[in-house]
Order: sequence, then C-alpha cells, then structure tokens
Amino acid sequence: MDFKFSEKEQALQKGLREFAKAELPSDWRVGGYADEYCTDEGFEMAKKMSKKLAEKGWLTMAWPEEYGGMDATRTEYLIYREEMAYNMVPGVDMGVGGVSWIGQTIIMLGTEEQKKKYLPGIAAGETYWCTGYSEPEAGTDLASMTCRAIKKGDEYVINGQKVWTSAAHRSAYCWLAVRTDPDAPKHRGISILLVDLNTPGVDVKPLINLAGVPENCEMFFDDAHVPADCLVDQENNGWHAMMTALSFERTAGIEHLGRTWRLLDEIIAYAKETKRNGKRLVDNPNTRNKLAQLTIECEIGRLMCYSVASMEDKGEVPGYEASMAKNWCAELGLDIATKGIEIMGLYGELVEGYLAPIGGITPQGYMFSIGDKIGAGTSEINRVLIATRGLGLPRN
Repeated sequence: MDFKFSEKEQALQKGLREFAKAELPSDWRVGGYADEYCTDEGFEMAKKMSKKLAEKGWLTMAWPEEYGGMDATRTEYLIYREEMAYNMVPGVDMGVGGVSWIGQTIIMLGTEEQKKKYLPGIAAGETYWCTGYSEPEAGTDLASMTCRAIKKGDEYVINGQKVWTSAAHRSAYCWLAVRTDPDAPKHRGISILLVDLNTPGVDVKPLINLAGVPENCEMFFDDAHVPADCLVDQENNGWHAMMTALSFERTAGIEHLGRTWRLLDEIIAYAKETKRNGKRLVDNPNTRNKLAQLTIECEIGRLMCYSVASMEDKGEVPGYEASMAKNWCAELGLDIATKGIEIMGLYGELVEGYLAPIGGITPQGYMFSIGDKIGAGTSEINRVLIATRGLGLPRN
C-alpha cells in the first residue's frame, strides 16, 4: 500500500512548514501547550497568527467555500492540523473548538441566520469560542448536567454553572449545553445555545491548572437572558448536536500527536547533544530503545489518524476508529513526556528558565497531557465505545 501524499498534498505540507518557519521565532515552543490562552503575550500572538492563517485561507480550509472555507479534503485538513500542532502554531482553532467542531456543527445544524451571524467571524480569525459542557457534578456523564435554560417569550433564561471550560476567558461566545426539560429522560432534555459571553448574568472565572496557568475556567449563569434564536437545531435535541460536535472533536487526535511528536524530536535532539560521564545520553542502549519504541508508536498514531481521514474522504462516518486514534495519541503524549523526564533526569523537571532543557516543555507536556486524556471523552469512555461498537462486546 502506498502511504505517500499526492503532489497537491505535498505542496500543502511544504507551504505550511515554510509558513511556520517564517512567522514564528526560531526558538518558539510554547504555543502548543495553551500558552495562547494563558498569557497576554501568548494571546496576542494567537490573534496575530489567526489573522494570517485566515488570509491564507487555511484557518477554515475544511469548510465549504460558501462559508469561508476551501472545500479541502479531510486528509488535507489533517495535514494542516498536524503541521500546525508540530510547529506549535497558536490561534489555529479560534479558541477551543471554534473551527474544528463548533463551526462545522453550525454548518450542519444551524439556521441560515446563525451561519451568517457566527461563521464569518471565525473564518476571518476574529471571533474566539469556548465549549461549555462539564459541570461540577457532570463530567464523564454529561447527560447529568443541571445548568438550566427556561424559555420565556423570545428569550432563554439561564441559571447554573459550568467548569473546566477551556479558553472561556479569551472567548467572545460559548457553545453551551443546557437542560431545557428537567422532566424528560436525561439525554432528551438537553439543548445547545450559542451564548454571547458579554451577556449580563454571565461570569467567567479562570482556574489555575496543573501547569500553573489559567487554561480552564468556571462559568456562572445568574438569570442570563439570551435570545431564543441562539438555539441550535431543535429544543431538547441537544444531545444529537453534542454527539455531532464530538465526532468532529475526536478526529482531532492528530493535534495531540503533532505536538507530542515535536516533543519527542526535541528529546531525541537533547539526548544526542547531552553527555554524561563522557557519553551521549542516546548511546545508552536503554535510552535508545525507549526513543525507538516511542517513534514507532508515533507512527502508529499517525496512521490511525490518517485512516480516519481517509474514511471521511470516502463518505464514511468513523465511530470507534476516531476513539481509537484519540486515545492512542492522547495517552502517548503522557508516555513521551514521562520518558523524556526520565531520560533528562532532574533537569527534565525544570519548567522554564536558563537551565531548563528544550525550553522546559517536557514537564509542561506531562501536565497538559493529563488533561488530554479527558477532553473529547475520557479514555475510559472511549474504551467503552471501542469495546461495544468496535468489538461488539456487551456494555456490562
């Protein structure tokens, strides 16, 4: 089987690499680990890069042309996301999900008015979004959410709380899941609202994560009035909209992989350059075996992701295959960071500063990779999908 890219795909890959090299500082490493939402400097860089990507037509390249896209194939889009992740280019997703699942789900399920109102800002690299799913008592079991929206006339009134909402403090809008019918079976009483975060009654409070930076947020809704026309699809059909969005999100395993492979390459370079007791680290057989095994596992993850893209290009709908790719790539990130710290020794625990190897991204990668196992469905939930839908095993 020939795994080579076509001439068109190779040209795209080359252009993306040249763009990253020209636009980013030579020592740039931080964009891949949410620095774009954690510091003012990082966010300014993200906004700058979003605009440049939009000007190139790459930002929303997978969207239809009528909505600001290029009608790119899923394989072309995956090449783009892989190169952006590997080079840690910030501002690629217009917040968390703005391009990759929110915009694409609005295209599928939104009204024409919603498409005209929300999509141009994303495609132009101007409007950032966040995704409001998790609550203090509803994480893995999202259908247990209690954040309530009551329809009154031509408005919804929202009350409740969301938590772990990534990039909410940098976003203008939220793709918000709310309960609109508390008496319906829990999967059937949920709706999706497109909420302006400047709405009175909406309070966003950043949370400090394991890496010591404000990536995630709490959101509080206290009698927040939003127009009824911000409802996506039909009332109480939000679970379908969420699953549609999650199907797009789970195909983003290549982003975990691109960022992780960059970390591995940095660790390999460090092992080749660094000597202990007169010998390079890479000359230690145990170290060489670790790095070789991780390289093989990166290649496996890459093939999984491109297999999913190939299915989509054929008009097929990946299910458990996307869960497999997401789990493999997310968990591999944690493994690579762990082994990188082992190889570097105590220096590998330094986050930043003069003595920190490779900009301190190894421990940073470790701390962010823990969250990667949770987003887009926890590893445990994805394993259930793989077991039941892929292997045909009973749920119990």
